[in-house]
Amino acid sequence: MSWCVAPLLAFLFLLVPAVGAPLDIQAVNDARWTERPTGKGRIAPIMIKTQVLLDRARFSPGEIDGKPGENVSKALTAFAGHLGLSPTGQLTEEAWQKLVSISSEPVLIEYTISDEDVRGPFVQNIPKRLELMKDLPALSYTSAREKIAEKFHMSQELLQTLNPGKKFDTAGQKIVVTNVAMDDLPARAARIEVDKSAKVLKVFGGNQRLLAVYPATVGSEEKPAPSGQLTVTGVSKNPTYRYNPKYEFKGVRTTEPFTIKPGPNNPVGVVWIGLSREGYGIHGTSDPSKVSKTESHGCIRLTNWDALSLASVTSKGTIVNFSGGEQADRAADQQARRRK
Repeated sequence: MSWCVAPLLAFLFLLVPAVGAPLDIQAVNDARWTERPTGKGRIAPIMIKTQVLLDRARFSPGEIDGKPGENVSKALTAFAGHLGLSPTGQLTEEAWQKLVSISSEPVLIEYTISDEDVRGPFVQNIPKRLELMKDLPALSYTSAREKIAEKFHMSQELLQTLNPGKKFDTAGQKIVVTNVAMDDLPARAARIEVDKSAKVLKVFGGNQRLLAVYPATVGSEEKPAPSGQLTVTGVSKNPTYRYNPKYEFKGVRTTEPFTIKPGPNNPVGVVWIGLSREGYGIHGTSDPSKVSKTESHGCIRLTNWDALSLASVTSKGTIVNFSGGEQADRAADQQARRRK
């Protein structure tokens, strides 16, 4: 298996919610649509609520951080387009009304930290270089905070902001978390569509039913994702990562193969969905904040929770269609011809 793989004032500014709006359960759960835009890089009640509602509707915003951004815009575009609304990528009043009509459950809830949440072992530090990861006994979470944040599809910053002063290391402690979708998708996947240009993965069931939309990191100019149609060859949870030196990844300074133990901080995360082209797959990630915002070594990278959701309805033989990305494909062809 291969990996496709301030100052104090500035810091405080990032933690401040929308002007005049306290960031607590009631403020978020009661948030209403407003024309006033949310400041870039700022956590706001309306954006937390929007992201949670999109997550529940299976139009994933990726990591829920309470801020406007690229992945929220993608989710809103897909959501509006699916309902026949204008797909502007913005939170319009019409899209907001459709979102809030889907579920009346609160978007923030109180949660009691469990023994499992704080149970390690945790890894103190994850090396940045792949070849240094091979000596770790497991690529576990680095803290209970990271583990809990991922469980509720949240950024660690948002989790900490909602729970000031909490350390998340004691079972029985009550905290505030997002009330996200925890159940499986409603049907098996008949096909998967990967749009390389939009960096979006869509899952369809029978009768062209759209089951889910996820933001995705999809290849790079150096090594684009595949084109055309492939099929799923298998699904593996908690995979071991095996580095093949023939892929010559940048930054890897060894010519010898090696393996990296399983875990959520494994380079391919907690799931590997193999595809019918050697070295390519759909997988999770150790850094959900970067999904669709960085490049991969040809594969399709999702957040760990989105990858698990997809894996729950995918099996050997599921069709995976790739579209878009023609410019990257042409660049790769030119590079290949030059190497010859």
